[in-house]
Amino acid sequence: MNVLAKKDKGDLILSLIGELDDHTSAETRARIDEILDNAVYDSLIFDMTKLSFMDSTGIGVLIGRYKKNKGKHKIFIANPSKNVDMIFQISGLYNVMPKI
Repeated sequence: MNVLAKKDKGDLILSLIGELDDHTSAETRARIDEILDNAVYDSLIFDMTKLSFMDSTGIGVLIGRYKKNKGKHKIFIANPSKNVDMIFQISGLYNVMPKI
């Protein structure tokens, strides 16, 4: 699992690449937190174009980042695959992190 960061105006875009599951969640969480702690941004966008798999552990990673940023920044999801999109719909995550 890899996390790439880039800025686009006031947006911080984090591209998640690979699989976000039990085996990669701790490292991914730490990497995202490191990026967020050192960045200035208005909105956070999780770009899932290259996320090939995500399970419930991945949901936990994203919810944790939401709680950490709650009230500070808007958070969005971009380009989820069909399977990841279904997970977001079923879990209700789009209610707190809308898809753009």
